[in-house]
This record gives sequence, C-alpha cells and structure tokens, in this order.
Amino acid sequence: MAPVKLGLNAAVIGTSSGIDYRLAREATLQAWRAGELSREQICDAQRELQRNAEFCGSETSRQCPVCEETDLVEVIYVFGPRLPKHGRCVTSDKEMARLAARKSSSQGYVVEVCTDCRWNYLTQSRAIGG
Repeated sequence: MAPVKLGLNAAVIGTSSGIDYRLAREATLQAWRAGELSREQICDAQRELQRNAEFCGSETSRQCPVCEETDLVEVIYVFGPRLPKHGRCVTSDKEMARLAARKSSSQGYVVEVCTDCRWNYLTQSRAIGG
C-alpha cells in the first residue's frame, strides 16, 4: 500500500485550521471502556470504508485503541463541487495537490480505521482549496 505522503494537513497550509475530533474520540473510547457502549457500537466500519482503508489508506504507527493488535490506517475523503455525491477517496499526493489547487473550496475528512476489528473514527476535517 503506497502511503499518501502529502495528506490533508499539507494540503491546507495557509487555510483554515479545521476541526480536530480527538476529544470526542477519547470520550467515545472512555464510554466503551466504562461499559456504556458495546464493541459492536464502536467497531462498525462499513465494507466500503474497510476496502478503502485496505487498498487506499495510509498506514500509521498508531495502534488500534480497541483491539490493540493492528496499526491504524487513515483514509482521506474530499467532498465538494464537481466531485461525486459520495465524495472522493484520495489515494495519492498528486490527487491531493490537484484538489488543493482548485479555485472552488472542498471539505476534507480524515477517518482512522482498524482493518481487523473495524474501529473507525473521524479524526479531523479541513477546508481544501478555494
């Protein structure tokens, strides 16, 4: 799997700072550890997200917080004008650079995924281009 080197952070240098969802992520994990949420409720990645993580995602060195056996994979989706309704899964540096250079503004989302236990969480979103 070829890593997406440019990534969302590099594509938005000089634009909005975006939203970081780490606190909400930790609250979800805390609720799971306290027994307020079941593993099935938090490990619910859809098949398409699992496939995108396996074939298009960028490996991280962060271990899955649920199964603690597999490193997480980040998948980047971009939504905006002249893109498919379901968004675009960004698979290369070149594609991210092209989207960042567009005059129209798009929204990028980073989702972390465990390809084993199906944990997934939206970790950040940022404006791209414009």
